[in-house]
Amino acid sequence: MNPVAVAVRQGWTRGMIEFRQQLTNSQDLFGLLFWPVIMLVTLFFMRHASFQSSGLLLGSLALPSVIGMLVAVNGMINMGTHLSLDREDGTLLRAKATPNGMVGYLVGKIIQVSGSVIIPCAIILVPGMFIVDGLALNTVGAWATLIGVVVLGLLATLPFGAIFGSIFATPRNFGFVTLPIMGLVAVSGIFYPITSMPGVVQGVAQVFPMYWLGLGMRSAMLPDQAVAVELRQSWRHLETVGVLGVWAVVGILVAPVVLRRMARRESGSTVAVRREKAMQRGF
Repeated sequence: MNPVAVAVRQGWTRGMIEFRQQLTNSQDLFGLLFWPVIMLVTLFFMRHASFQSSGLLLGSLALPSVIGMLVAVNGMINMGTHLSLDREDGTLLRAKATPNGMVGYLVGKIIQVSGSVIIPCAIILVPGMFIVDGLALNTVGAWATLIGVVVLGLLATLPFGAIFGSIFATPRNFGFVTLPIMGLVAVSGIFYPITSMPGVVQGVAQVFPMYWLGLGMRSAMLPDQAVAVELRQSWRHLETVGVLGVWAVVGILVAPVVLRRMARRESGSTVAVRREKAMQRGF
């Protein structure tokens, strides 16, 4: 059998095992549930508020945007955090030392992180459909659009999470990435339509995948009249696919290069130094 195919299969198995372990570990489970619960509480208090004179409820506008945000933010942050943790404890070095180990490692992480993204999205989506009114997720086409946007969003964000995790050697250093990511979330029309923001902010938001993930989710989950509060009063499906596609292609091309360079620098001595520093910080 092809060695790469064997590595992919082993990576799939490893990813599923690690994902199941997340669901049985209290600390990991708390991390999966915390933000979805907070978002549901927020949506509950927003459910009767409306956006200006449009008659559209802020809760129905925010629900799909929040799911888009979770795909983007969890995809990048979880992938980067796992990779930097594995660099620190030597897991990545062990993967590098085995034939096609990096292939299996990456496949496993993609499976694990994708699961940790999909579960919180489902936790928000299912109760959210009962909490807020005005959704139109009642056709096969709407569900197909939602699933397609989630898949494309993961392709656009997971590689950049791997890139960030390769750049920062420890989880503590990786924490600096979360600040600009959350800043982008704030200006991407997640909790309030982007049309109410200044033009410069609108331009910046449209460069990054958070806005387009939210727009794609809204196009799948909201009725046609909700398009009136969007930029250009259009769902811009082609632009959504185009921007997310560009991010996905760039990430898929760049991430393997960065990962290979990072893996070449890994050695027993560098792992030992990081472990020693981590132990010193623990005391």
